[in-house]
Amino acid sequence: MDMQLFGLIMYAISLATMFGIYGVLCLGLNLQWGFAGLFNAGIAGFFAVGAYATAILTSPESPNYLGGFGWPPLLALPIAMLLSGLIAWPVGRICLGLKGDYLAMATIGISEIIRLILKNEDWLANGTMGISTVPRPFESLGQPWGNVAFLGFVLLVMAILYLAAERAWISPWGRAMRAIRDNELAAAAIGKDVVRFRLEAFVIGSMVMGLGGALSAMYFKFIGSSATEPLLTTFLVWVMLIIGGSGNNRGAMVGAGLVWLIWSGTELLTNRLPAEWITRSSYMRALLIGILLIVVLQRFAKGVLPEKPPRRIDG
Repeated sequence: MDMQLFGLIMYAISLATMFGIYGVLCLGLNLQWGFAGLFNAGIAGFFAVGAYATAILTSPESPNYLGGFGWPPLLALPIAMLLSGLIAWPVGRICLGLKGDYLAMATIGISEIIRLILKNEDWLANGTMGISTVPRPFESLGQPWGNVAFLGFVLLVMAILYLAAERAWISPWGRAMRAIRDNELAAAAIGKDVVRFRLEAFVIGSMVMGLGGALSAMYFKFIGSSATEPLLTTFLVWVMLIIGGSGNNRGAMVGAGLVWLIWSGTELLTNRLPAEWITRSSYMRALLIGILLIVVLQRFAKGVLPEKPPRRIDG
């Protein structure tokens, strides 16, 4: 195969894989914000928990970090989700009494605490050097088939989550969640346990974010402090959901694909800048995405695919 064609195929596979991972993260955020109106600005923390848990459980033994368990990668995924949920539960119990901006400040503060612990405790995850021996499922197939198989697995996970989220959206649970989101006092007045419902949405959404982190660690075969930066794991996910349309699971996936395609395209553009500007390229790309967000919201105030009234189902 021509090397240029092979490179284009591998690049397309990489784009599609990252779309799937960000699609998972957007669906998790939509469970919190689109369903329950919870302003979680700490996505990076739960992403990091899932990613580091997967790396520690699956990596070979090393004197530099906790690990050496050598678990099969697919077995580590539910454990990563469980650990993210276990951390989200006390965070939710503490923070969900706060509203709007205060909840955002609390969650981003706790997220940064989690990230900094993982970054600075060398015995736990090799500090700033990170863990670079994370196994990836199907890599024994070689290139490009191992990458294709992993892409198929990521897209399958995203599709399952999408179908589950769609079912939840039209279920009694989803209707109760939206009632709490739209008018908390009215929902409480008709007997809905507001605290329990909000906590459920927060924990389930955080578990999905942990799953996204686990898939990312497997794909890059590495997890370190640079991989959990809020710019990549909080800012971008929020932009994706807002542009796609919060409260719409399909919109969450469309937003993930659209913004990731643009983000990757801006990387190609900024790499052509003079050398002294390349070190600032990430901030320039964030600026471009911010401008895109403003333009889209002026044209589509509720996103490209805004929330629609759900159809009823029996039961």
